[in-house]
Amino acid sequence: MSKTKQVLEIAQKVGVVRAKELEAQGFHRQYLKRLEEQGLLIRSGRGIYTYVGAEITEAHSLVEVAKRVPHGVICLLSALNFYELTTQNPFEVWLAIHSKKRSPKDNLLSLRLVYLSGSAWEEGIETYELEGEKVRIYSLPKTIVDCFKYRHKIGLDVALEALKESRQQKRCTIDEIWHYAKICRVQNVMRPYLEFLG
Repeated sequence: MSKTKQVLEIAQKVGVVRAKELEAQGFHRQYLKRLEEQGLLIRSGRGIYTYVGAEITEAHSLVEVAKRVPHGVICLLSALNFYELTTQNPFEVWLAIHSKKRSPKDNLLSLRLVYLSGSAWEEGIETYELEGEKVRIYSLPKTIVDCFKYRHKIGLDVALEALKESRQQKRCTIDEIWHYAKICRVQNVMRPYLEFLG
């Protein structure tokens, strides 16, 4: 089997491939370029290619971002959308990165970055397998708390909607939310809402 066919087979299997990962397996980036020119792969980001016949899910943009920025964590509106807890459908992917990491320089990915550090960065990261890729997303209670922390960026109404819906659907407890409220230092902001719902 030719190397081009091998690359195509890998792309078919995983859906999204990174040039860097293929190079580590002994394939030159030229094979990806050739498959793109033949219309069998789509360049969806710098060094990221998607198989044309791949089964694309709603979470595809999250998969692309996870490939491109593996040290990031999906957060805020993108995480709420993943958990189906908002009517908002963000056109950008909201991504948290550590405050000491360099911002990704990729104009093909539409990102809204949030910088976190300490426990607010480390706590609540969950890993999901989407389209065969591991994608890091903040847990639902951590996401709700982050929405209150960044209410000036996303709107208090979005944070309140997420809190109310999560409680009505019994998807997380007040104690779980309170745990992250303390970590993210938004207890005073959230207390009245949690007391009302509790």
